[in-house]
Amino acid sequence: MKAVFKTDRGRVRPHNEDNGGIFETQNNLLLAVVADGMGGHRAGDVASEMAVKQLQELWEQSSLEIHPEEAEKWLTEAIQKVNNHIFVHASKNEECQGMGTTMVAAVCSDSFATVANIGDSRCYIFNELGFSQFTEDHTLVNELVRSGHISRQDAEHHPRKNVILRALGTEEHVIVDVKTITFEQGDCLLLCSDGLSNKVSDVELKQILESEQRLEEKAEQLINLANENGGEDNITIVIVKNDEEAIRNGESS
Repeated sequence: MKAVFKTDRGRVRPHNEDNGGIFETQNNLLLAVVADGMGGHRAGDVASEMAVKQLQELWEQSSLEIHPEEAEKWLTEAIQKVNNHIFVHASKNEECQGMGTTMVAAVCSDSFATVANIGDSRCYIFNELGFSQFTEDHTLVNELVRSGHISRQDAEHHPRKNVILRALGTEEHVIVDVKTITFEQGDCLLLCSDGLSNKVSDVELKQILESEQRLEEKAEQLINLANENGGEDNITIVIVKNDEEAIRNGESS
């Protein structure tokens, strides 16, 4: 398994409200996380940092067997705990009231990837079937597209594009989408905040992922492209590749 994590403030925002990381266990499972804090002065950066830190702690305390069903159960329960942790903290600290964060997280093995998401941080899959978005955005505009009220083309420039319908920490209980996909040799996952997906097209994402560059170079190129296209938001990326060759060639996993 080969993975890279990168985050960038972008060109406009005064500070970075995104967070994320890559965390491994002794049984060759990997957890990848991206969180995009919401609230600005209402401590969006606190929410995303809390979310990633607590999920990491729960991961390090876990003893998962390598089964998709157990990964789905763990992600669902862990994210509920994270949600409660942020919600309670916000209710007890006036400066944090109203804060929240999106999250996309993936538990990856050499045979499957289980992905959970809430909000509009995304997971894409690139495999022999091509490149596609694996998660569903929890946004007002996406609901309008799903219901047939607007087209996907209209959604790109809709004035309420950034309205999030689900987030961690804003309510006592949260609904998390969790699903599993086969993760074969050579397959690649891209997890990202909307600072990337709003600025780089699917065609460009695919072109960079399928290039011969190292994962670190691909991530750097994606961030640079998002900044070249405006960089109005923070940009955070995790790329995970199921690649035994990377380990045999001495690259770190």
